[in-house]
Amino acid sequence: MRTTARRRTTTGAAFALAATLALTACGAEKAADTQATAAGKKPDSTPLAVTDPLVATFDGGLYILDGRTLKPARTVVLPGFNRVNPAGDDTHVMVSTDSGFRVLDTSAGALTGVEFTGAKPGHVVRHAGKTILFTDGTGEIHVFDPDDLATGTKPGGRTHTTDKPHHGVAVELRNGELLTTVGDDEKRTGALVLDKNGKETARSENCPGVHGEAAAQGEAVAVGCEDGALIYQGGAFTKVTSPDPYGRIGNQAGSDASPILLGDYKTDPDAERERPERVSLIDTRTGTMRLVDLGTSYSFRSLARGPHGEALVLGTDGALHVIDPEKAKVTRSVPAVGAWREPLDWQQPRPVLFVRGHTAYVSEPAKRQLHAFDIASGRKQATVTLPKATNELTGVTAHH
Repeated sequence: MRTTARRRTTTGAAFALAATLALTACGAEKAADTQATAAGKKPDSTPLAVTDPLVATFDGGLYILDGRTLKPARTVVLPGFNRVNPAGDDTHVMVSTDSGFRVLDTSAGALTGVEFTGAKPGHVVRHAGKTILFTDGTGEIHVFDPDDLATGTKPGGRTHTTDKPHHGVAVELRNGELLTTVGDDEKRTGALVLDKNGKETARSENCPGVHGEAAAQGEAVAVGCEDGALIYQGGAFTKVTSPDPYGRIGNQAGSDASPILLGDYKTDPDAERERPERVSLIDTRTGTMRLVDLGTSYSFRSLARGPHGEALVLGTDGALHVIDPEKAKVTRSVPAVGAWREPLDWQQPRPVLFVRGHTAYVSEPAKRQLHAFDIASGRKQATVTLPKATNELTGVTAHH
């Protein structure tokens, strides 16, 4: 993957503020943009001077914030329930809307004209210098170089359509292999791998309810199952079985610094909203799984990895729990937000954990706040109070 002058390496030093910053965003985030749009006027198009931008969604739009200070820079009006993910460069964020994947330019403070249309835009994966989009409603997969977003036109790249549309995910490996899930609108059964020419080279349908994706050290890629996980490495699939008959892993977080993947872990197939208190650690070297009891529940937006491969979980007790994946042990718990409870509706706001470099960003919708913490010390570096409670949280994350 080439490096461009547009990219910045995000480090902990970039966030070493002398003291906690408390910012009130009323007026600071250019609320005039919202008013202008509502009145039919053209919003402010002045380029934004933001460092390592963050993007937070709220009911009716997006906030673009400075990653150092958390100071809001602009409000982008966008009705509906929207999801956000890093696009893979230092400028853009992918926004999942009703019509498809759209591209937000954080330096311009506006959505571009680039869109990957399709019903039910789903997972966005970044791996080996590529960005991979999966559209659930069509089964379409788009793979592109995120650097190409700088042209302002829709990037070209590899495309593939699954046999049947489903809630799936895909990832392209360094050697050009494309791993994608298998299923339809009623059930999902596993994953397959295609070579550069689109020829199927591996398949496993021993993964009921397949969901989510993460990559570990050595490019071991795993997807979650209702009875464990499925690992693809070295041209073959390996099944990791849960210790419970129903031990579902649906969300995972990986790190190039660790061969062990972090996953959620649920055991009640009939629960309206299970609130688990254990997380899974999947060792891709041995094909084994260990469980860690946190003593508190968490949500699917609670999992992340630190710069040294630490496993991070934001608990409903309000603490950021740091796990040593090799020892399968919680080493620290850092107070981050007030205690909270995961809502029944997955689209409703709840605290979110987003990690970039040495900094953990945590949202606190109940107080309309966002916080930044140094992962190594646990010290709070910045706090901002926003006009509206946020839902999803992400930022630009260039490949290094």
